[in-house]
Amino acid sequence: MGGRDDVKSTTPITREADTASGSRFGSGRTARSTDRHSLRYHRDFRRLWIGDTISQLGTPLSGLAIPVIAVQVLDADERQMGVLVALESLAFLLIGLPAGAWVDRWRKKRVLVVNDLARAVLLASLPVAALVGHLTMGQLYVVATTAGVATVFFDVAYQSYLPALVPGAQVVEGNSKLEATRSVAQVGGPALGGALLKVMSAVGLVGLDAVSYAFSAVFVARITNAESPPSRQARRPLRTEIAEGLRFVLGHRLLRRIVACTAGANLFSSMTTALLTIYVLRRLHLEAAVLGFVFSASAVGGLLGALVTTRLTRFLGEGRTIALSALAGVPFLAFTPLAALLAPVVSPVLVLVAGGVGTWLTVVVYNITQVSFRQRVCPPALLGRMNASVRFVVWGVQPVGALVGGFLGQGIGVVPTLWISVAGGALATLPVVSSPLIRMRDLPGPRDDLP
Repeated sequence: MGGRDDVKSTTPITREADTASGSRFGSGRTARSTDRHSLRYHRDFRRLWIGDTISQLGTPLSGLAIPVIAVQVLDADERQMGVLVALESLAFLLIGLPAGAWVDRWRKKRVLVVNDLARAVLLASLPVAALVGHLTMGQLYVVATTAGVATVFFDVAYQSYLPALVPGAQVVEGNSKLEATRSVAQVGGPALGGALLKVMSAVGLVGLDAVSYAFSAVFVARITNAESPPSRQARRPLRTEIAEGLRFVLGHRLLRRIVACTAGANLFSSMTTALLTIYVLRRLHLEAAVLGFVFSASAVGGLLGALVTTRLTRFLGEGRTIALSALAGVPFLAFTPLAALLAPVVSPVLVLVAGGVGTWLTVVVYNITQVSFRQRVCPPALLGRMNASVRFVVWGVQPVGALVGGFLGQGIGVVPTLWISVAGGALATLPVVSSPLIRMRDLPGPRDDLP
């Protein structure tokens, strides 16, 4: 039901004194000495958190609505759905690497605001086209592609911005709060979308998501943290800066295994993503509103994952948590094609939800742990390029997987293609399961294991 992401799945520049925390706890206490809930009182983090919460609540609406528009309104087939899903992540393959170097040169707050507004305008174009009777698959393709470009810049800057706002010791806490918010949105958003589909059109849901991006931009714009990007005189050729990010990721003995696992999982999960709406609506004969319920119920696993990650890493250690969470998610991948096989005796909704809960739980645990490790181990000046390099690899494979899934679904059938996706997902865990991570409790810091 979902692939491994780098969650928002973060790279500093210089950070001003934490005035929000200082006013709350007194100047005599450092950020490290505050209690573990102190980010609740951090003004800039709170603004980032609120903006993210609003957009995250809206994102599942278009995530549910756009495939429904393609299948039910525009009568898309398997290949067209494969193309649509591929275009959503194509930008990570085409501009993912230079985006990291560019973001390291820019003010990250400005990148976040501009690309929130860009996505608001792009999504708003769909209901406008529907109102005048000119909505087409071609427009869906264009919006998917251009919104994907905005998402590339937003995600790289977002991952690189959190450490600029909060002390290094609180980065895991910040990621956990943001991931918990995303998980709550994934629980409530699709359910809300499914309910709204009974009283309004799928095109209308996309319009609501456009509004959420606009509100997100307003809150992020109110962040007062001052950034100091490198001076123009300090810049080097773009190719050199891009190569440094790739060299760090691929040269680090643990990072390259994590990236290989994540990329493999995303490659095969995108095959499932391309076919899932057709599978649920046409093969299982469920309604679009039920699809929203399945997504919401499944996302409860993500919320649980965000809540238990800190305890798991304390009990198992970070390295073991990464490897074991990847392995533990494999059986749940099979629940999606099993829903059709077991349909005569078990409700396919129950099977899909069970698989989705287990998948989301393990993926979120994996994501929080490995992203926090990446943020800690990478030198600050490389964070944007490191995050972009990772995204280039782990998201760049998704267009390939989606296209393969769409063409295989058209050629050999949807259910056999889903089983191929399950087998590939199992193989994808090998880089971390067979690595030193499975034996490691504590992972190295920035000076302990540099490439």
